Amino acid sequence: MTDRVLAERELNRALLARQMLLERAPVAIPRALERMGGLQAQYAPSMYVGLWSRMEGFERHALTRALERRSVVQGTLMRSTIHLVSARDYWPLALAVERARRDWWLKANRDGLRARDMSTAARRLRPRFAGGALRRAEIEQLIGKPRAAGVGHWLHIVRAPPSGTWERRRADLYALAEDWLGPPEVDHDDAVDHTVRRYLGGFGPATLAEIANWAGVPTTVVAPALERLRLRRFASEEGEELVDLPRAPLPDPDTPAPVRLLGTWDATLLAHARRANALPERFRDRVFHVRMPQSVTTFLVDGSVAGTWRYEDGRVTFDPFERLDRATLRALREEGERMAALHA
Repeated sequence: MTDRVLAERELNRALLARQMLLERAPVAIPRALERMGGLQAQYAPSMYVGLWSRMEGFERHALTRALERRSVVQGTLMRSTIHLVSARDYWPLALAVERARRDWWLKANRDGLRARDMSTAARRLRPRFAGGALRRAEIEQLIGKPRAAGVGHWLHIVRAPPSGTWERRRADLYALAEDWLGPPEVDHDDAVDHTVRRYLGGFGPATLAEIANWAGVPTTVVAPALERLRLRRFASEEGEELVDLPRAPLPDPDTPAPVRLLGTWDATLLAHARRANALPERFRDRVFHVRMPQSVTTFLVDGSVAGTWRYEDGRVTFDPFERLDRATLRALREEGERMAALHA
């Protein structure tokens, strides 16, 4: 039995609160990443922008230092994309999506490689990591380029700093997760449960399908976790069941939402979070488009994307999609000045 129907604006404010976009949080970087369900990180500066938008007093060097100290890590996780997560979250998230990642890659690869081929490549490559990190070119030389493109779905491999950081954006240095973080200490069911909790903590309330979409796994993987976990249940305006963590925030829908700047591929704008309408559908093809696979940087006004921003020649400029009032433009300029300081 559901508690109540949640309207779109209630879901929007819940998303913003959980993503620390209503108010910057005075927390450490690993905890910020856990609260937001990880941070998509194909483009290194977006990691820094994403945390700057959410954390009180964030400084650029702090994230690079956290990567070097291994309290946070970059690896291929949900939806087979690069994510920045806390060291504590890496193994549960990795094991929950491991099988789905392999299945996806086998269907997508065009070289006719089978699971047996990739397992053999992984066994050949594993001992070569004993000396530490390997460069991408070394991996390709050892097992060939086609296998190198997919071996990370059979071996748990993480990006090793300084590659993949603001200072050295090309990610070409890799290490085994077992060596970098230690071996996993969680079974598959617990890993899935943990993954569901992280999603709901960062993006809930949500449907079964939305959780699975974000993780990149079939709904049959997620459904048992929803039976095992103690969850609160709501209904959407369309009559779908929404599940949520028992004490997760649900702010008043009239809570003011400040101007915020987002990096590329911010997960609050992806398809799994459509219900909260942080990205109005009339603007979606201006942010995600086949001719712009890298996405664009955006800014939020009253909890929804209202335009794009760009850092260039020492300053941040804005391209609103629609006319903005003077107070909003002033708030954007102030936020832009702070963003320029992050880049300086």
